[in-house]
Amino acid sequence: MAVRTILVTGGAGFIGSAVVRHIINHTTDAVVVVDKLTYAGNLASLAPVAGDPRYSFEKADICDAPAMARIFARYRPDVVMHLAAESHVDRSIDGPAAFIETNIVGTYVLLEAARYYWHGLSNAAKAAFRFHHISTDEVYGDLHGKDDFFTETTAYEPSSPYSASKASSDHLVRAWMRTYGLPTLVTNCSNNYGPYHFPEKLIPLMILNALAGKPLPVYGDGSQVRDWLYVEDHARALYLVATTGAAGETWNIGGHNERTNLEVVKTLCALLETLVPQKPAGIAHYQDLITFVADRPGHDLRYAIDASKIERELGWRPQETFDSGMAKTVAWYLAHQDWWQQVLDGSYRGERLGLDK
Repeated sequence: MAVRTILVTGGAGFIGSAVVRHIINHTTDAVVVVDKLTYAGNLASLAPVAGDPRYSFEKADICDAPAMARIFARYRPDVVMHLAAESHVDRSIDGPAAFIETNIVGTYVLLEAARYYWHGLSNAAKAAFRFHHISTDEVYGDLHGKDDFFTETTAYEPSSPYSASKASSDHLVRAWMRTYGLPTLVTNCSNNYGPYHFPEKLIPLMILNALAGKPLPVYGDGSQVRDWLYVEDHARALYLVATTGAAGETWNIGGHNERTNLEVVKTLCALLETLVPQKPAGIAHYQDLITFVADRPGHDLRYAIDASKIERELGWRPQETFDSGMAKTVAWYLAHQDWWQQVLDGSYRGERLGLDK
């Protein structure tokens, strides 16, 4: 018998699938994955655990209120881990409407479905229930001083349509607890990387472009600083918060690994020099492929998280260093060409995405 049932929205995405794999592989809990299967949702990322009897999948849009009500009534979750979101900054600049719809309206619909379900629980089940909203450090905006860090009380100052929509959803979640009593939790994480990362994001894009001998586009001069968090470390932290965290609390989750974007790309190139010394024709060094391109509008210069609260209160620290996590990531992409090739050619969802251009 499963200890608890955890409903994971966006469970076929990058972070969501890591959470699902962690729960199935390392706990006795059951998981219900809810995913619309947009371009970033990939059932192949769940294939390693999909055969487990504690795993269930529902293709549904979190904006669909009747579908959400049906799923809550059918599976009766003890915990909701809400990861479903549009999350790519460049896409939010080109088309913000989808971010408003999914990240704000979808969160509202899910909160209302959870609130209605929660009201029907016994007093003990009500007290144990948790709605865990997974967010981003981008809601805080930009850091300017090199000694500044985002804390759980940093004021929100989002810069992009993506981060503004996530900030809005964070506020909704907290309001549903204060107004209605729904026991909610919020986590804000730094940049994730690792296995099963969609190839439009920086690290997998650089790996795959380098292997193909294509340019490695770096925004501006590459001096933007991010704190990098290995996705499996993040999954451990999220499960810990969802199952042990006190309602109403917020935790920042970071990797303690600040690097500039240019440092990240150069690290990848160095790893590939060792692991794949046979380069595409005409390429002497992978770093020769680095190409500086016009900076993104409103590009934040530095993000850095103070993750001392989650270490102090819940005992979590990342297990991977930047170097160990990056080495594991590059090795995974080299060993799983079947996964990323199906993304590049669109066969994982029956259409071509053009990411291999």
